[in-house]
Amino acid sequence: MKILVSDPITESGMAILNDANFEVVSLPNGKPEEKEEACKDVHGWIIRSGTKITEEMISSAENLRAIGRAGVGVDNIDIPAATRRGIVVMNTPDVNTISAAEHTVAMMLTLSRNISVGDRGMKKGEWNRHALVGTELRNKTLGIVGMGKIGREVMSRCRSFGMKILGFDPYLSQDMFNPEEVKIVELDALTAVSDYITVHVPLTDGTRDLFDYDRLSSMKNSARIINVARGGIINESDLAKALTDGKIGGAAIDVFTAEPIETSNPLVNAPNILLTPHLGASTQEAKEGVSMAVCEQVRDYLIHEKLNNALNMPISDLAKLKEIQINLDLAETMGKLQGQLNPRVIKKVHVECAGSMDEAKPAALAFLKGLLNDRIPDRVNYINAETLAIELGIGIEHSYTSDCGSYTNLIRTRVTGESDRTEIHGSVFEGNQIRLVHILGYEFDVTPYGTMLFARNKDVPGVIGKVGTMLGKADVNIGAYLLSREMNDGEAFAVIRVDNPLEVEILNDLKNLPEIISVQQLNC
Repeated sequence: MKILVSDPITESGMAILNDANFEVVSLPNGKPEEKEEACKDVHGWIIRSGTKITEEMISSAENLRAIGRAGVGVDNIDIPAATRRGIVVMNTPDVNTISAAEHTVAMMLTLSRNISVGDRGMKKGEWNRHALVGTELRNKTLGIVGMGKIGREVMSRCRSFGMKILGFDPYLSQDMFNPEEVKIVELDALTAVSDYITVHVPLTDGTRDLFDYDRLSSMKNSARIINVARGGIINESDLAKALTDGKIGGAAIDVFTAEPIETSNPLVNAPNILLTPHLGASTQEAKEGVSMAVCEQVRDYLIHEKLNNALNMPISDLAKLKEIQINLDLAETMGKLQGQLNPRVIKKVHVECAGSMDEAKPAALAFLKGLLNDRIPDRVNYINAETLAIELGIGIEHSYTSDCGSYTNLIRTRVTGESDRTEIHGSVFEGNQIRLVHILGYEFDVTPYGTMLFARNKDVPGVIGKVGTMLGKADVNIGAYLLSREMNDGEAFAVIRVDNPLEVEILNDLKNLPEIISVQQLNC
């Protein structure tokens, strides 16, 4: 297998890939067009912040199965496009936490004590000691936007300076924190009273331009803001204007909407600002850590199908997934059969798990894998099955019930088309034997494999003999003939397993028998 490494990683990371016998294509300083060409036949792609993976690149990378981001931010990856193609996206969220937190504190101190301004002046022969009076962090209020791992590390360090800590995070409550360490408040309240604000949230549609001119203007005019998260969370033009207008006291920015930063960026000439070239994770320890972590993650997925820190995988507990693999095989098989029973438009699917099989979500995804496999040309897996189904207008429902009848476990599947509905139920018997136990309203005990005929016929004598004679004359061997007639509606239903698929002419001859109501040929 081939791996593309299109941003710099350490030798230790590269050694992990080489030791796994991958063919490694290294383009750490490659141009975008070189990376786009190189990705076309790779199975894994490892990047940092310097590579932007677009929908066009993903579409052209026909063999790509995994994208590994050495770091946290993934706004440079088109995750919806990757998800649709069934490509797993992984990052390394924990490795650079300390480096990012320490850089945040370094920016705060540099800003507070005018270190960068003093350094530039000294090198020009200036001695502006009295003009560069700074401020202490002690007794100041720090507002932390985003109380995840980095935000908490910043809090821990700044408490040692004697700062008062406010936190804002829409997904966390005060109950999760010691009120003596941090007070969780709304963003408007934090903005209005903080002397320093640090930003530690991902760049999303909800956080883009989170700090615009209006919000910046609501800060204290002596307050300072620091961003070591992602460019675009603070609107750069608005920040430059707020600094120029004296709305805030200063800013320290490590990340930008376009990197490397252009000379035309309004922040370059803004007053009272400290700029660094995306150094948040640029320590020897962090670079080594993220390089090794991402290479191990990509290796483990491609070779062992083991996942760590997957961002677009709808199933979080992969260990549990392996435990119920036989149940998922059953669900996928029923999906294949339901797809063949419903060759036209499908409106909705419902997967219900019962008894000891209580993992309805994975079962539904496995069912969709089977259902969609022959319906669309794309690779279908657990990552993209739900997305692809939604694109086809298929409504998806899954549920769990304790009612499993006489079985210890049961998966019930129901597919609704434009005018009718089909149901198949299955169970895993002792010894990991999968069975279909209910087909289109009839009770059965069928091992699903090979070629099967689903035949509905009039419940009259001689049908089995006629079918057997016709197939025998066509040199078609019958492996099993299972019949159910319990609906008492004058009809019977048969599952006929044959050794080889029937030619169209033979299938039509069967359909033309006067006792036969319908026949469908299905393959597992």
